[in-house]
Amino acid sequence: MIGMENIMDIAANLGIDREYIENYGKYMAKISLKALDKGNKNGKLILVTAMTPTKYGEGKTTNTIGLSQAFKKLGKNVSISIREPSMGPCFGVKGGATGGGKSKVEPSDKINLLFTGDFPAITGAHNLLSSMIQNHIYHGNQLKIDPEKITFPRTIDMNDRSLRDMILNAGGKENGPLTRDSFVITPASEIMAIMGFSMDYDDLVRRLSKILIGYDINGKPVYSGDLKAEGAMAAILSDAIKPNIVQTTEGVPAFIHTGPFGNIAHGTSSILAAKMAMKYSDYVITEAGFGSDLGAEKFINMVSRIGNLKISAVVIVATIRAMKLLGGSEDKNGIASGFNNLKRHYDNLTRFGFHPVVAINKFSNDTEEEIQFLDGMLKKNNMEYQLSEVFMKGGDGALSLAKTVLEKCEKTTDNIKYTYNFDDGIREKIESIGLNIYGVNRVEFSKKALSDIRRMEKNGYAGLPICMAKSQYSLSGNPLENDDNILRVTSASVSSGAGFIVVYSGDIMTMPGLPKEPAACNIHIDGEGTIYNLE
Repeated sequence: MIGMENIMDIAANLGIDREYIENYGKYMAKISLKALDKGNKNGKLILVTAMTPTKYGEGKTTNTIGLSQAFKKLGKNVSISIREPSMGPCFGVKGGATGGGKSKVEPSDKINLLFTGDFPAITGAHNLLSSMIQNHIYHGNQLKIDPEKITFPRTIDMNDRSLRDMILNAGGKENGPLTRDSFVITPASEIMAIMGFSMDYDDLVRRLSKILIGYDINGKPVYSGDLKAEGAMAAILSDAIKPNIVQTTEGVPAFIHTGPFGNIAHGTSSILAAKMAMKYSDYVITEAGFGSDLGAEKFINMVSRIGNLKISAVVIVATIRAMKLLGGSEDKNGIASGFNNLKRHYDNLTRFGFHPVVAINKFSNDTEEEIQFLDGMLKKNNMEYQLSEVFMKGGDGALSLAKTVLEKCEKTTDNIKYTYNFDDGIREKIESIGLNIYGVNRVEFSKKALSDIRRMEKNGYAGLPICMAKSQYSLSGNPLENDDNILRVTSASVSSGAGFIVVYSGDIMTMPGLPKEPAACNIHIDGEGTIYNLE
């Protein structure tokens, strides 16, 4: 690929010894976990989040990449740590997830598809456990697993609504007892979350053994370790646990590892990738999925505490287009109304103790009059901001933003105010998120949610952090046209291996479907094998 450096040189320039670099062709590599012990940096971590997104996306990944390229142009030793894309959305509505324009990670087509095989490995490990559960029941069910109370689904990295709910063993008794089952998309798999939180091989095996697979006929929890599945699962994941390294369009090292969704999982790259990047860079820029109410809340309240990751600065990506859409009109009134959403996200970050920088992602159709109108509102509310034009200009389009963020890094707060304590009650933690982060007036719990919470408390999970699963398109999770300022908790489950409680609000799909005309219809390759339209 023209203009790209050999990945061996990208990694070596960071100071990573070549013996720890495992090549996947010229432009992709994995880094051995042994390299963690050799890095001597203590890089500052910069978190990029956003206002409430629209279905078009607001350019958070593109700005994360472009900001890193501006850091490089300013002479800084910088890298990024971002998630791996899921194939399902690539072929659905969203398309690729490797940035855009002059701010991308490369080789983007390979990263968007199978990359280094992490997602297939996670899918394989997950489905091995699913298979072992059914096999145990077929061969006598010594653990007395209740087939009606199996909580561990199957997984595939593809959008397929037909797999949301199904009947197994319809072919007869020789296949096993008739039972219901379902699939989740791989980014929603607990194995994905476990990979994101595992610190080393021993921690990986420990977490894999603690997965709650269901309950026995007496209501007692049954774990993957009871099936002795963790060793084989870890073997499948032995390479996938190693962070991947690629590069941006301007040669910034990019650690890309794990890909949990932000609306149904914790929405950030792995702790290992962040730590690896921080060991070899003075500055590391990472992102968290969707708005501050989802990815950033989870990153600060959960990921940073579990991984002991200190955040030095926060950037909020916003667009005039999103403000107009959220505000309900295409004029200044729409911008003014939609600005209230940005202000809410800004206030969320100040509640955590940060003084965020707003990055206004400038589109070509944004007028100077609109920018000046927004400038007045930002200044009136004492919100520091810079324009970002990284799509069209790469690193040159974010130099002012980079300088402002660097100033914030020198004023790092050590007084982060978390939304809840881990030892708070489960309901108390959920209510604290709803009232303080989402800004709702009250939190309502369904009978099922209350029953789920009582069961988790009974089984000793009350001290785990909360991973909210809700719509990314409004703060409360309700449709914007019917937002009555109430957070409705419909159910909850425990990801005991990952170490958090998943709380569902509304009808959250863990297995998306394809649209009427999926993006897959436009993706092709030529006679040389070059992929087209995967963007």
